[in-house]
Amino acid sequence: MLMDVLERSLETDVYHETDPRAFDDYLMRDRSVIHALVDRSRAPCVIVKALCESQDIPELIEEFKPAKAVWVIRHYADVCNSMNVSFTSHRQVMLQIAENPAAGGWRSAKMSNETYSEIRRLIGDELTDATAAALQWYMRNKLYLDLGMDANPAVQLVFYEDLVSDPGATFTRIGGFLGIESTEFMTRHVHAGSVRKRPAPALSPEVKSLCDGLWNRFKALP
Repeated sequence: MLMDVLERSLETDVYHETDPRAFDDYLMRDRSVIHALVDRSRAPCVIVKALCESQDIPELIEEFKPAKAVWVIRHYADVCNSMNVSFTSHRQVMLQIAENPAAGGWRSAKMSNETYSEIRRLIGDELTDATAAALQWYMRNKLYLDLGMDANPAVQLVFYEDLVSDPGATFTRIGGFLGIESTEFMTRHVHAGSVRKRPAPALSPEVKSLCDGLWNRFKALP
């Protein structure tokens, strides 16, 4: 959603995670490739979707100064529903991570010991794909706090629900942060139809409580 809107700006060059110029199988290509794309661009703002590289955002900001990052968080219920439509291996991935944190690849990269202890006790034979997806949502979004991005002025937190329910005001704020103009043309196709489109998935009570706690921590941030 955010990438699609930013791509409609005349002030940006946008590289989605499916763009082979910047990514290979959803993984960002070598940093030298990204530097070359930035150097060749004539746009005031080059946007690269660091989806599988969220754990590297502080490092990327430093390397690509004066770079900025927008961290989009969406409620875990909708994320889990979306994940389980697109992929079906969440349970297996989490079982592997429980045995060896490094087995998760980018999913578990830079996960704190505290986070690993929290999720390890919740992974067992009864784990479902939906609950496993929720644990991945927890792991990846807790990075924002564990890596101090909540205190980094070069990172802006945005709630997906705000993007789609009030796109004018939200994208004006994002545009101001990135130094580009937000226009009605950019946001005219945005709608909130994806919010709570499906019933909330059935999750284990312990994992639901864990995700609720993190969601509430995000909502309490200034």
